[in-house]
Amino acid sequence: MNQPYTVTVKILDKEYQVACPQEQEAELIVSARYLDKQMRGIRESGKVIGLERIAVMAALNISYELLQASEHGSGGPLAGREESARSVESFGRINRKLDDALYQLRQMEIG
Repeated sequence: MNQPYTVTVKILDKEYQVACPQEQEAELIVSARYLDKQMRGIRESGKVIGLERIAVMAALNISYELLQASEHGSGGPLAGREESARSVESFGRINRKLDDALYQLRQMEIG
């Protein structure tokens, strides 16, 4: 039986085996490096504790970047410009609320 093609990526000093088509290996590596950079930045900010929370914040930040890029692109995945702008604003608000809530949670855990 054929084994799926796997690539080892390192995120926050932990290795992960990820299955992907062989022709997409380079893109997977670039994506993993970008995710690692985003997660390290969040961890180093000191506002977020815990790997899961750091991963969620990184995912939200990357989603926000994607929405902004689609807004400035030609059409993108969202239907219209107004809907796109509302979505970007909404993700920004959610991101700030999560950031504030996680910071407060950290303060309660410390104190």
